[in-house]
Amino acid sequence: METTEALGQSEAFLAFQERLARVAPIDRPVLLMGERGTGKELAAARLHFLSTRWQSPLVALNCSALTPSLIESELFGFEKGAFTGAQQRRTGRFESAHGGTLFLDEVGNIPMEVQEKILRVVEYGVFERVGSSTSIDVDVRIVAATNADLVGMASQELFKQDLLDRLSFEVLFLPPLRERREDIMLLAKHFAARMSFELKRQAIPRFSRDAVHALESYAWPGNIRELKNMVERAVYRSDSPTIKDIVFDPFHSPYSAPSMNQTEGRVSPAAPVTKTEDDLLEKPFAEAVDALKILLLKRALKKARYNQRAAARILGLSYHQFRGLYRKYTRHVA
Repeated sequence: METTEALGQSEAFLAFQERLARVAPIDRPVLLMGERGTGKELAAARLHFLSTRWQSPLVALNCSALTPSLIESELFGFEKGAFTGAQQRRTGRFESAHGGTLFLDEVGNIPMEVQEKILRVVEYGVFERVGSSTSIDVDVRIVAATNADLVGMASQELFKQDLLDRLSFEVLFLPPLRERREDIMLLAKHFAARMSFELKRQAIPRFSRDAVHALESYAWPGNIRELKNMVERAVYRSDSPTIKDIVFDPFHSPYSAPSMNQTEGRVSPAAPVTKTEDDLLEKPFAEAVDALKILLLKRALKKARYNQRAAARILGLSYHQFRGLYRKYTRHVA
C-alpha cells in the first residue's frame, strides 16, 4: 500500500483522525472520500489496526489498476478451467481477507456486474468463485476509497445505489493539504530529514524564509504526495543544508518559446483576438470581470510557480490584496 504520512497538528487533520478513531471499532463498512495524494491508503490501514480485526489480514485492491475483466477474478478468485489461462484454482481477495479487512481503492472503477456480487457479499457474506456454483462463506469488513462522485454516478446508474448505501455506513472526508496549512512545514521538515538520511548526509536540512513562504502559499493540487516529491527533489538538488530553491513544476522547460520565426528570421505577426477574449465579451459585465480576475490570478500563479507573494508582485498587488482575491476565487484557481 502507498505510504503518505499521518502527521499533523492542524484542526482539520485532528478532527479527521478523531472521526476515524471513533468509527474504527464499529464493524461496519467505511467509505473514504478524498483527493489524490491525501492519504486514503494510510487512513484505511489505520482503520484496520484500530479495529477488532487488527490481528487478521488487511488486503488491498486498487480497482483502477485492473481491467474490468480482471477485477472479478481478483476479488472472488476462480476455478481451474474457468477461462483461457486458468490452469489452477486461485484464491481471491475476499477469501484472503477472511476475518480481516478488504480495502477497495478507487471503488468507482468497479463494473456494475461485479458491484452486484460485492453487494451480495456485504449483505449475506457469501460469494462464488468465477467458474464455480459453490457458495463460500466469508467474514470481511470493507473499507472503500475514491475521489469520484459516487452519488452523482449512482444518479446516472453508473454505480449501484444499493451498494453505495451499504458501503456508506460512515463517510469520512480526508482534508486536502490546502486546508492543513499548519501541517505543511511539519511534513516538509519530516520529508527533508528522511531524504537527507537516505542520502547519508550529516546535516539536517532547513528551509530559507522564501522557501517557507513558497511552500505555505502553494495550492498543493497533488496534496501530501506532491509535497513529498517536491521536498525530496529540493533536498537532493541542494548543495547546502539550507533549502532555497523549490521547483513546483518539474515539467517546466528552462527554454522559452521562440518569439521569432526562426526559419525566416522575422517577427511573427500579432496574435489574433483569443477565444478567451471573445468569451469575455459575450458575458454580462460582472461575470466577465470575475472571469478576467480568475484568468489573471491563474496566469500570475503559473508564472510565479505558485509562489503567492511573487504572483502578487506580478499583478502589482500587495500580498494582502492578492490573498483577498485568492480566497474569493479559491475553488477556481486552486
